[in-house]
Amino acid sequence: MLTRRLPRRAALLTAAALLALTGCSGMSAGGKSGGDGKGYVDSDKSGIVRAKPADRKTAPKVTGQTLEGKDINLADFKGKVVVLNVWGSWCPPCRAEAADFQRAHVETEAKGVQFLGINTRDSTQANALAFTASKGVTYPSLWDPDAREIIKFTGNLNPNAIPSTLIIDREGRIAARVLRAVTIEELRSMIDPVLNETA
Repeated sequence: MLTRRLPRRAALLTAAALLALTGCSGMSAGGKSGGDGKGYVDSDKSGIVRAKPADRKTAPKVTGQTLEGKDINLADFKGKVVVLNVWGSWCPPCRAEAADFQRAHVETEAKGVQFLGINTRDSTQANALAFTASKGVTYPSLWDPDAREIIKFTGNLNPNAIPSTLIIDREGRIAARVLRAVTIEELRSMIDPVLNETA
């Protein structure tokens, strides 16, 4: 039994180390995506990486409880465009982008866009809830303090920084990713092309 737990524990420690290195850091916005970059386009050095529909990979099974203790499953939102944002209340860039995320959520909810946060590395849910209350955030966030759900993402478009944002298309595939805070204009530039795709 112990030997079965070791790989999982090692994976969690690795994820924690990666997030510690990249979390709220001044990562370069430009450059190519990770891996071989096949099928991906780095848009105008903005750091927003996009996948063509034919090259998209299915998002992993992300499940858990919201900060309020309700069960949530990423797969439940299939058929909608999902904006998945990894954040922490302790992260200054996360605080800076929160108002724009809430504004974009309000603008796009009726169009079939679902915003979902993944809160990580907060010491308590109370800290995270205080953050969402102070920023007026009304969309749900999954409580993932140990990054157990985040490490399920692999490949070129994994959210390996804090903040990170993924756009997931209606079929549950990862369409775009950025590894830094974004403005509302940049967020719209990620959402709109996927939203305008034929269902």
